Amino acid sequence: MEMLNNHCGVTRDARGVVNVAICNAGSLNILGSPVIDGVREGLQKLATERSIRVVVLRGQSEKSMIGGADIKEMAKLDRKSAEAFIRRLRDLCEAVRQFPAPMIARLPGWCLGGGLEVAAACDFRIAAHDAHFGMPEVRVGIPSVIHAALLPRLIGWARARWLVMTAENIDAPTALAWGLVDKVAPAGGLDAEIEHLVKALLECGPEALRSQKALLRQWEELSLTESVNLSVKVFGESFLTDEPTRLMQAFVNRKR
Repeated sequence: MEMLNNHCGVTRDARGVVNVAICNAGSLNILGSPVIDGVREGLQKLATERSIRVVVLRGQSEKSMIGGADIKEMAKLDRKSAEAFIRRLRDLCEAVRQFPAPMIARLPGWCLGGGLEVAAACDFRIAAHDAHFGMPEVRVGIPSVIHAALLPRLIGWARARWLVMTAENIDAPTALAWGLVDKVAPAGGLDAEIEHLVKALLECGPEALRSQKALLRQWEELSLTESVNLSVKVFGESFLTDEPTRLMQAFVNRKR
């Protein structure tokens, strides 16, 4: 594993698939300030590499991708330091959400609080059969904030309200039924399920996928008319590369 810093390890393959591991953060991969900064810095460095096709975000252990934010650190915060802490976590979530290539959250075990916010900022979420999800913040005296705002867009207002106001955990089948995760892998099959998704993404044009991800991000915030009209320009720009001609011709040739 290549260590970009003490908390961000990377493995690569010849296909352009990069596994980003959150490292040296305890068995549950807890987000304290040094971990948050390390992972964000690693992702921002990787974001400049055009050869990356897919990123899989994972924890160093099988207990979680991210178990949550560091309660011990947060217990010592005051108003000023609390805002600095949550801005730091916001910036990590934005580094995930803004990453140019598709990003898959690999979700074994527990995914709570800030960990679920990071997962929500990913493009895809693949869960182990025994994974559990929750937003426990109100039980420790704070609201769920920053990228918890993505939850109503993913699962609807009623279910998002349930998660952030009851602080009750849900299991993997419930998360799938709610639309919080895209797939639940059978026992022992998490990496195989992720590889299936990776192969599907690698079948697509890499530039088209980058454009599609950027469009989806803008569609979240624009009106319907603005989204439709913006898309016209993006569609035209896709022909500035040879990707459409090359891939369409290959499709035509395959049909002959």
